[in-house]
Amino acid sequence: MAKFLVIILITVMSAGFIQAQTSVQGISISDSLKHYSQQPGSANTFTIREIAISGNKKTKESIILRELPFQSGEIYNLSDLVKEFEIARKQLLNTALFHEVVVALKGFEGNNIDILVAVKERWYLFPVPYIKFVDRNLNQWIVEQHAKLDRINYGLKILYNNVSGRNDKMNLYLINGYTKQISLSYDRPYIDKKMKWGINSGFAIGSNREVNYNTINDKQVFFKDTNNFVRTFFRAFGEATYRPAIKTRHRFGISYTIETITDTIVSLNPKYFTDGRDKISFPEFYYLMNYTDVDYNPYPLKGYIVELYLAKRGLNKEINMWLLSAKASGSWEVAKKTYFGAKLAGVVKFPFNQPYFNQRLLGYGDFFMQGYEYYVIDGVAGGYAKASLTREILNLGFRVKRKKDVIPYQIPFKAYAKTFVNAGYAYHPTPETNTLNNRMLYSWGVGIDILTHYDFTLKFEWSFNVLGENALYLHRKTIF
Repeated sequence: MAKFLVIILITVMSAGFIQAQTSVQGISISDSLKHYSQQPGSANTFTIREIAISGNKKTKESIILRELPFQSGEIYNLSDLVKEFEIARKQLLNTALFHEVVVALKGFEGNNIDILVAVKERWYLFPVPYIKFVDRNLNQWIVEQHAKLDRINYGLKILYNNVSGRNDKMNLYLINGYTKQISLSYDRPYIDKKMKWGINSGFAIGSNREVNYNTINDKQVFFKDTNNFVRTFFRAFGEATYRPAIKTRHRFGISYTIETITDTIVSLNPKYFTDGRDKISFPEFYYLMNYTDVDYNPYPLKGYIVELYLAKRGLNKEINMWLLSAKASGSWEVAKKTYFGAKLAGVVKFPFNQPYFNQRLLGYGDFFMQGYEYYVIDGVAGGYAKASLTREILNLGFRVKRKKDVIPYQIPFKAYAKTFVNAGYAYHPTPETNTLNNRMLYSWGVGIDILTHYDFTLKFEWSFNVLGENALYLHRKTIF
């Protein structure tokens, strides 16, 4: 009887499995349990006999099996098997290939068990219009740039995920507006039989009529020429990727960049490039390591992420920089539906005497502090620490099920309330008119985060900083 109850526990706890009596692909779990209860001398360990996969119309089985922490022929005890089911579900969802994943007990005979992995694939091809403002965040575009339409890029982008069913990605961008650009990239995670090595390559070529040529009073300063391009650029890269197991990936890459600016930009800021140059070209060699062990990549509530980046940019005095950056974050459930998160990040660039082109630090991309969205803080060394307390306040799902679907199609809608604090610092050897460098910076606030279909995240944050300022800031993140 004890063994019978434990097997029920496996079935109930299997990731995504709602009820023990549910039948998947016509397999009755209750019948399997009845069969098991009749087996004499059953032990507490089980050998995985078969892993059955369903719902993968395009994705190759090998790609799904690659994400599983178990394989056929391995032996597990009952408690460990339950944990492995959850790890497998989490890994498959984090590939961004599937809407839904079920990892569950399919059946057993004696101490041999069969496992079912049922998936619901996403739509992979997105030929969609491209519309994006060029400023660093929504607030800067709306408040400081008055939502000017000439600060928007528009065009066409083709995002083709899972091109060959091997989780490979091809992205093509045809962009007009603020930036004229054509870019193409292809990423294939596995090219060898052991599924450890991959390749990634691409290029981008374009031009701008406006350039951020300097930072004055901690604000970006721009020059615009409506009749001529003031900046042109070309970048190509290629890299090899290595993923020895499940959680860690290494990238070894090389890129080559050519960038040209007009004489006007040079006269406005002779230090934009080295020694008053109007053109630079340089190779960059880099290594990137990612360790990811979280419940959900786009919005982690439990788990850890570590990233380490080392790069050598340029080989002579024209461009000469070593760059080392590191990021680490952790999230923990501290009470029911309540989560604590912490993040540390830091960057250092050598030598410290760098042209303006290499001085971007806080306020660019995802390397920013909440409450300072209207500012940029250039420098050659710095970092931040963030902490947050998050509470789930809404969790809705709209299910659509067709007759042929093994598992329903679900459109999620979740909301989280949060409070947060930030601390950061950016060192600059010659800050000139900028006053946020070389001092400790702090901020704090509250917010609401909304998550929905295709990993779209919208954040509403009311933040306060050490300058005595407070405002509502908006942030969004989407695969599109």
